[in-house]
Amino acid sequence: MAKTSITTLNMKRKFNVPAEKVFDAWTKADTIKKWLFTMEHTNKVAKSNPRVGGTWEVVDHRNGKDYRAIGEYKLVEPPAKLVFTFKMPQFSDLEDDITVEIESLESGCEMTFTQEINVIHEKDWTTEDIQKAHEDWKKETEQGWHYMFLGLKELVETGKITYPSF
Repeated sequence: MAKTSITTLNMKRKFNVPAEKVFDAWTKADTIKKWLFTMEHTNKVAKSNPRVGGTWEVVDHRNGKDYRAIGEYKLVEPPAKLVFTFKMPQFSDLEDDITVEIESLESGCEMTFTQEINVIHEKDWTTEDIQKAHEDWKKETEQGWHYMFLGLKELVETGKITYPSF
């Protein structure tokens, strides 16, 4: 088995809606299918059982392939905190931990997102190689979440997402 290490990604986002609305977007299947690892028109499966030990699943179909993301809820404290695992079995057996904390503000709420990213090491890597891999994986992961969070913000604040045409 390959060696791994963990790097931590932290992101914050503000939303002009109550914390409950953002929490629901992370846990309700009919909302998840519109933004989390998928888009409504490419989504094949969106399931969510938001309780400790419950699972979630998203299957997105793009370019003739299915991309499956799955996980298990470890902590569910509406509307303030959610902790769950994240794995894409077609790419790796490794599981990341994700924590979503949502704080109510005087106007709207602020979401703090943390992902413990498992970084796979190549054979004979030096400390510098590992450090560079941490930076690269974090940067790529952050970019993916950045776009998803733009969709999340639009969805919770307007009720729909305008998908960019690529």
